[in-house]
Amino acid sequence: MNVVQVYAEEISTQLQHVLTYDEIVKLIEKPKYQEQGDLAFPCFTLAKKYRKAPVVIAQEIAASLRNPLFEKVVPEGPYVNCFLNKQEVSKHILQTILTKGEKYGSHRIGKGEIITIDFSSPNIAKPFSMGHLRSTVIGNALAKIAEKCGYQPIRINHLGDWGTQFGKLIVAYKLWGNKEAVKANPISELLRLYVHFHSEAEFNPDLENEARKWFKQLEEGNEDALNLWRWFRDESLKEFSRIYSLLDVEFDSYNGEAFYNDKMEMTVEMLHEKKLLFESEGAEVVDLSEANLPLCLIRKSDGATLYATRDVTAAIYRQDNYKFKKAVYVVGHEQSLHFKQIFLVLEKMGYEWAKDMVHVPFGFILKEGKKMSTRKGKIVLLEEVIREAIELAKHNIEVKNPRLEHKEEIAKMVGVGAIIFHDLKNERLNNIEFSLEEMLKFEGTTGPYVQYTHARASSILRKAELTGDETNGLDDAHGWAVVKLLMEFPTIIQRSMQLYEPSVIAKYIIDLAQEFNRYYSHVKVLNEDNQINDRIALVRSVTIVLKEGLQLLGIKAPEEM
Repeated sequence: MNVVQVYAEEISTQLQHVLTYDEIVKLIEKPKYQEQGDLAFPCFTLAKKYRKAPVVIAQEIAASLRNPLFEKVVPEGPYVNCFLNKQEVSKHILQTILTKGEKYGSHRIGKGEIITIDFSSPNIAKPFSMGHLRSTVIGNALAKIAEKCGYQPIRINHLGDWGTQFGKLIVAYKLWGNKEAVKANPISELLRLYVHFHSEAEFNPDLENEARKWFKQLEEGNEDALNLWRWFRDESLKEFSRIYSLLDVEFDSYNGEAFYNDKMEMTVEMLHEKKLLFESEGAEVVDLSEANLPLCLIRKSDGATLYATRDVTAAIYRQDNYKFKKAVYVVGHEQSLHFKQIFLVLEKMGYEWAKDMVHVPFGFILKEGKKMSTRKGKIVLLEEVIREAIELAKHNIEVKNPRLEHKEEIAKMVGVGAIIFHDLKNERLNNIEFSLEEMLKFEGTTGPYVQYTHARASSILRKAELTGDETNGLDDAHGWAVVKLLMEFPTIIQRSMQLYEPSVIAKYIIDLAQEFNRYYSHVKVLNEDNQINDRIALVRSVTIVLKEGLQLLGIKAPEEM
């Protein structure tokens, strides 16, 4: 039950032919202060239509609203303020959560349609750094949120396994590489060679030309180049799979850039047939000037393809194979122009579904205020951070709860959860300063704080002799504050999906954890009286929503900590 909808329906009966039900829902807000009620409806927009002062309209509407779920409805200036019946509403909300369990908050917006989510997509032969974390955890969370909203997500890891960087790496390996050194420690050695190439290329521009030549040979199937490329790719995938396992992230497709090598010619031909390609300085481009966008480069003067060629080809392939309703790309904000170009090229090709493609941008992870750079070697390796976080979490558990069983397993949940939550609690377009100490605090707006609250609530349930499966509701102020937040969960999920913004859920579960801890500090939950079962029902409902909220972010909820 959604009390906002109930309130909107009641108001709608009074305002027939003036405002639609949807318009009324959008106008309903929460009063600034608790003493003003639980819901408010502003009457400003009705003044012209009724030719009356908003204050008078508010008085008339308030006098006519009656519902068992409303304790009272009063006018306050130009607002119609509604005080909900705590007992009745909390009974409905808690019973709904207890009955639905983890399905509470689910929606059918997606109608079972497919949504492709392109995320993570690290570059082969480069280490999986903290810089890759954002796309990985934002994309994983969006896939889970989409599923909660009734979509069928297809998780795609569009690996960066092709491009001029391989020309650079081949040149670097041939000039300064050592087979045994690469075999012994592939990723760090390949990174060393890549960084060395860029430092040398600053003084020797010919190296860049040599790299372009080797990439061209790779595209043409040179066996020497292909063997090196396959070797670099295989070693990288071993490392990536280990990190994805630690983060508990899975994919339905690992088709990277190389997968589209034999499919791009068809894309170029289609662009020719539709008379969209023309020559500019020897290269083939699509004119996007009608949208004030730069030319979209499809093929270079030397015949080499580009990211645009691949992404257009990949989009067509995915629509042909998955018949997606929406296609989401979780890629840094610096690629915004690129995706505007890609989507417009597809529209110009006549694909209606191109309008359902969305770029979900995000900011950088910063170290000491600066962006991490693979080229200059200024990176923080994600696997090292994860393992360090797990060790720190284990140490914290040893100090706080030395007798805890399954310490290793719980330390992993807490350490990994801390890293993910630190990212997702921030609005995705914001830059994030990397701080392991900040992430792992058990107090404040952190993952461990939310997990610890869930564990505390679970501990209460273990001590209780009652199940709390049935409830008559609660009417105390502290319990009501928790219920009002629990009531918002379905709306929070819907908003998170509409905005492609996991931070909406992260901020919500922090608020819920804080409100529950306030409740716990003021109310003796296990006190033997006639409302103990109702309090246990509230605690059980909190564990269900906290656990599901964390799960939607890709974080586990330990029952003990």
